[in-house]
Amino acid sequence: MFSHELNKNEIHALAIGQFDGIHRAHRELFKQLGRRGGILVIDKNESAVMPRNRRDEYVSHPCFYYDLADIKNLSGEEFIALLKKDFPSLQKIVVGYDFRFGKNRMFGVEELDEIYEGKVVIVPEFCYDGISVHMSKIRAFLALGEIFQANRLLGREYSILGEVKRGQGIGGKLLFPTINLNSEGYFIPLDGVYASRIKIADDVYSSVAFVGKRISTDGLFSLEAHAIDVKIDAQEGDTVELFFVEYLRENRKFEEIKELKKQIEQDIVEAKEALKICKIYPQGVTIER
Repeated sequence: MFSHELNKNEIHALAIGQFDGIHRAHRELFKQLGRRGGILVIDKNESAVMPRNRRDEYVSHPCFYYDLADIKNLSGEEFIALLKKDFPSLQKIVVGYDFRFGKNRMFGVEELDEIYEGKVVIVPEFCYDGISVHMSKIRAFLALGEIFQANRLLGREYSILGEVKRGQGIGGKLLFPTINLNSEGYFIPLDGVYASRIKIADDVYSSVAFVGKRISTDGLFSLEAHAIDVKIDAQEGDTVELFFVEYLRENRKFEEIKELKKQIEQDIVEAKEALKICKIYPQGVTIER
């Protein structure tokens, strides 16, 4: 059993990296940590597949953070000295094979092994289904709407957790009622319509989601989802998690509301079919399909 309650003075082993997304390759590093291990996140403070305040949900070890802006000008020796100062009981550093550090990323794993006096564990490249698992690839898949591929590399369904906010107000009147979410801080996948799931508290509902500018109505960006065949009570300010399962179609402009409604009806049919063969994969559980 690992503990999130360990403080910096108690940490013996430290995995270092950006750890955006907490994907399959990251978990290979965490396996090397042991009971007194911790995770040091180098945070770029930009839109993320997993924002800073969510990483603790997906790992068993405590997370600590350095802002990249605060350390990017340190030499390799200065960076290691900072680690030893902040983690006085540190005995082991765990990094990926392509880890870089120091000013202008001048130092790699060879230099780390030379500079650091303790044990250095270098985790080799990790591949899944023949694909090297990197955050850059996951972001690229999300940007292309290839959500299934992104989910396989993540080892979970990509999700956005946000507060419910006020929408246009026409969904429930003229189309289908939707939940509108604040997506601030998240990397946004390709504009379009997705088979999805909505999680409110402990309940999960099948849904169809839209991401992008509402070019058929007010032209504003929106992240919204319609719960299929169920009426849900989500109020403004509630926290909702939206899981992306399959990309259905691109964003299109409709000249009349009735045309848009007809298309959404078809989207719902297709989303139902997509969700029949998928299961929700909670934190840390791998996807096999």
